[in-house]
Amino acid sequence: MASYARPEVLVETDWVAARTADPEIRIVEVDYDPAANYVLGHVPGAVLFDWRKDINDPIRRDILSRESLAALLERSGISPATVVVLYGDFNNWFAAFALWVLAYYGVRNLRIMNGGRKKWIAEDRPLTKEVPRPAPSRFPVHEPDPKLRAYLEDVRAALPDVAAGRLALVDVRGPKEFSGEITAPPEYPTEHAQRGGHIPGARNVPWAQAVKDDGTFRSREELEALYHGQGIRPSNPVITYCRIGERSSHTWFVLRYLLGYPDVRNYDGSWTEWGNLVRTPIEKPVGSSSA
Repeated sequence: MASYARPEVLVETDWVAARTADPEIRIVEVDYDPAANYVLGHVPGAVLFDWRKDINDPIRRDILSRESLAALLERSGISPATVVVLYGDFNNWFAAFALWVLAYYGVRNLRIMNGGRKKWIAEDRPLTKEVPRPAPSRFPVHEPDPKLRAYLEDVRAALPDVAAGRLALVDVRGPKEFSGEITAPPEYPTEHAQRGGHIPGARNVPWAQAVKDDGTFRSREELEALYHGQGIRPSNPVITYCRIGERSSHTWFVLRYLLGYPDVRNYDGSWTEWGNLVRTPIEKPVGSSSA
């Protein structure tokens, strides 16, 4: 069985369990709903990144600023030398989003705990309600890397390349979202779009096809068969999207780190941006309707 392109970025629960007190490692739980997760119990030594409050701008619909990220890392006791191990709820969707944001700002030494919070609990590993208070650090955050993020205008400009097969646009939402039958999955009762469907030329490879039932990633061979079978190969640029950018960051992680695709960008505006804009082209099967 071939190893992943960057095997060091994926760590197992037993690896984490053996290092919860290691001062050179900072374990981070990233939650969409901390009250239902982190507050009730978390991996010993783990600090909290609240996805909505910590990773997103409080006013604009955007990720946090470089200055805010520096403050978050510093109060979390994370320095440039720290190994950051991220895990979270919702099958690591939001942990992957946080990793994408950190990588976008040039943070290195990043890891994902395979299987996330779900697997840790399924293995009956210890949880604590104790909130760590790490000593503040210093972290000079870099300017963002534009090669990792796609904006609305980038996707618009890429549509001819998508149509010609020179760029793969990967919609990682479920089939009913892709078809426009629904505009949000059951986990999210809010943040709907005005229209259902998908960006023209997008290929639907749901994020869940990349993981097993326990939330851990499939083997490299299985992942290559999945994406190559849809014509998504490392020789072409790739843009991933979903509804708000968290599931697409999960697929971005798979393509960039596990399979080693050299040119993968995450379109975090995703369907809540595209599906709400006037005169933005949409594809959907004839006869389907939005929920």
